[in-house]
Amino acid sequence: MKPIKVGLLGLGTVGAGVVRIVEGHQQDLLSQTGASIEIAQILVQDKSKNRGVEVDADKLTEDPRDVIENPEIDIIIEVMGGIELAKSYILEALDRGKHIITANKDLMALHGPEILAKAAEKGCDVLYEASVAGGIPIIRTLVEGFSSDRITKIMGIVNGTTNYILSKMSQEGAAYGDVLKEAQELGYAESDPTSDVEGFDAARKMTILGTLGFHANISLSDVEVRGISQVSKEDINYGKQLGYEVKLLGIAERQDEHISISVQPTMVKKSHPLASVNGVFNAVYVYGEAVGETMFYGPGAGGMPTATSIVADLVAVVRNLKLGINGQRAFAPYKEKKLKTDEQIVSKNFILLHVQDKAGVLAKITQVFAEHEVSLESVLQHPNETNPNAEIIIITHDANQAAMKKVLKQFGDLEVVHAVKSVYRVEG
Repeated sequence: MKPIKVGLLGLGTVGAGVVRIVEGHQQDLLSQTGASIEIAQILVQDKSKNRGVEVDADKLTEDPRDVIENPEIDIIIEVMGGIELAKSYILEALDRGKHIITANKDLMALHGPEILAKAAEKGCDVLYEASVAGGIPIIRTLVEGFSSDRITKIMGIVNGTTNYILSKMSQEGAAYGDVLKEAQELGYAESDPTSDVEGFDAARKMTILGTLGFHANISLSDVEVRGISQVSKEDINYGKQLGYEVKLLGIAERQDEHISISVQPTMVKKSHPLASVNGVFNAVYVYGEAVGETMFYGPGAGGMPTATSIVADLVAVVRNLKLGINGQRAFAPYKEKKLKTDEQIVSKNFILLHVQDKAGVLAKITQVFAEHEVSLESVLQHPNETNPNAEIIIITHDANQAAMKKVLKQFGDLEVVHAVKSVYRVEG
């Protein structure tokens, strides 16, 4: 059989990793697919740039048409990033009957349904394992491993930058700004870290996971997003004293066919496996009605881990080519999207209040909770020599989001409450 020819859009860190794996694992790929695989053409911005991987100069091009319009190329791997240009290249390639592999979470979160619909129309594969959690095969697991189960909850650490920052704050007692600067110097955080630290990167990944896990067409606008820029070392220290670690979690839940998806800093019980996931690692916890609880852990980014996921998708597409079944397993959401109301979203909550230090204050605070039928698991008062106010920490039992919003609004109007300093969801 003639070699399967592949076009590569982009030759950055991930693209170079793909080249290394494909060229270095030829025997393995041949045994797994029954075909040799050749990277035939690579789109780059500057052919003269040294990328740390040996590539035949004849394979490099600065013209995307040399890849997209090449009749010998069957599969295109997109690792160039960006949204609009990548989308236009992919749609044009699908129109020409080429199969697509992408690591582009932004693209798939925003335009996934359009791209997948085009793929189904043209009988092409579109695989995107590397778009979420780097080297962890979470997408294939949701689509194939849980195909006989019903997923009720997906909860995970899906952004390595924020996990690194929160881990360092917890382990070293450092302030957010100091750790962010260090993460930027190490290359873990961008010079503009907004997408990571404000939760937008994680929200895009949860859009993809929620769509796949619940078979409904989740949009990015359906995700409630809150980042870590307001997390203080005091919050982390109080959490640790109570047996919790602060993690930025993506949480997707389904109950009675109603769905909620959020990204938010969360107090995670130290006994829960997610609490011990540190540094730039990712982990995704999946609850199935039949299987129960499962967790998938590994490197969430990096050239080689991400490239490994891309080449796994490449193997799947080549196998489909050999069997003549490309485009027959395209994922299409088939359930109506029903989002939970605030009354249906339920969780425990951690609340830190600064209040007047005098008798009767605690009674007024607990009365507010009682009025809105929110029961309390624990109430603690911590002395703080640097704060003239009293500090009260409250952990609620499960309470719905509507009731909690009313409680917090009433605290804002209560004279004895000087500030609602922190509010976090509690898990585990």
